[in-house]
Amino acid sequence: MAQDPEDIRNWQRRPDGITTSGKLEPHDPARLAAIGVRHVVNLALDSHPEALADEAALMAAAGIAYTHIPVPFDAPSPDHVAALEQALAAHPGPSHVHCIMNWRVTAFFYLLDRAAGLPESEARARMAAVWNPLEDDNAPAAWRDLLEQSARPQPACDRFWP
Repeated sequence: MAQDPEDIRNWQRRPDGITTSGKLEPHDPARLAAIGVRHVVNLALDSHPEALADEAALMAAAGIAYTHIPVPFDAPSPDHVAALEQALAAHPGPSHVHCIMNWRVTAFFYLLDRAAGLPESEARARMAAVWNPLEDDNAPAAWRDLLEQSARPQPACDRFWP
């Protein structure tokens, strides 16, 4: 099996084996397939200037299932997080989740990790390896609001969904 393509922007391999990154280039679907990725989830908007054009077709050509969950950077929501969790559950096996900078992705995994019972300090450290909107004064308030909402004690069935 090929080595992780660590030259992809903000490449990360999580302890659960899921890989994450920022933007992808046209040659990256083949590289992802070579390391065993079978499903890609894209959280970026197609309209972003750095978005990979025809990403769904490029993934299909590489034999990779594709899910697009467009998350406006200034308006992330619990519904977007739920959609990511559902997409990952629907496609067991090696998955790769990306956006443009890997910021959306790491923040969403912070929420998923917390919901799965990971201690806050460990979940925050994983997220902060790429971006920490809880401490970044330039982060849109919507990100702090979303992440802080998850930190409040709630019944397990409510987690971060309204």
